[in-house]
Amino acid sequence: MAAQIITIAIEKGGAGKTVTASNLAYLMGDEGKKVLCIDTDPQGNLTSALSGGNGITSGVYNGKALFDMFDGFRYTRTRDYIVETEYENVDMIPCSAQTPRINQRIPGIFEDAQTYFKPGDPKCLSNMGEFLYYFLNQVREDYDYIIIDCPAGIEQGFKNAIAAAKRAIVVTTPEVSAIRDADRIIGILNANEIPRIDLVVNRVRQDMVKRGEMMPVEDVVEILGVNHIGSVYDDENIVIASNRGTPIATKNCVAGRAYDHIAMRICGQDLAKEEKRSRLFGWLKKKDKDVHKIQSQRL
Repeated sequence: MAAQIITIAIEKGGAGKTVTASNLAYLMGDEGKKVLCIDTDPQGNLTSALSGGNGITSGVYNGKALFDMFDGFRYTRTRDYIVETEYENVDMIPCSAQTPRINQRIPGIFEDAQTYFKPGDPKCLSNMGEFLYYFLNQVREDYDYIIIDCPAGIEQGFKNAIAAAKRAIVVTTPEVSAIRDADRIIGILNANEIPRIDLVVNRVRQDMVKRGEMMPVEDVVEILGVNHIGSVYDDENIVIASNRGTPIATKNCVAGRAYDHIAMRICGQDLAKEEKRSRLFGWLKKKDKDVHKIQSQRL
């Protein structure tokens, strides 16, 4: 079965887009799903997160990153630019310092596609937004999920990323400006006929919500009008995990459990059934301990 292509989208940075992408990739891989991550954001934060800190300034991926795959469109194959990550079952096509040049190169590459290839050839693309999809289509059968970390904004890089996707996850925070940006992104996704749009509300602070200083998640969902798949409460463990270069999902904390639930929903698991099973397992474990305690007392 071909991979489901998911793009993680925001208009402005700071909402937790890359943290969301990296943790979802980790959790899916941990469940045995084959995942390919595409870092289209020039900042290269996803590349750094998945490679143990090898960011764009390290030069590790120079000549074998996303830009190079695009640049050699007439000759390159997607598989030649896929690298393993530190996460089990998770690969990526990394970002490099050349990624910002993709937008400048696309018009010339598109001209090549029109000049050298005839209709019917997969390389004869009909518009400039088809490049990423063309490359991903070569490896869709190798993966269960392909996660695209979008660049912030609505420039050509963003358009390329959403053109390749069949599902989008919009990440926002409960702030008026962030919600306004999310609404604009959702409008663009709808205009591009993305079949499914989901919402993650990040950095929720319940104490501020209770004091009326932050918008409740329910209000954010009502305003944006898309499917809400989870909220991540503000958690200092996110900062600690990011600084250590580890997924927050590896920690038994509020944010880690939230991402775990989001990943389960994306993968189509019945969360209510899983929670019921977990409670039953916990009850059985407690009963087992009680039995052992009674037996030891009798002895």
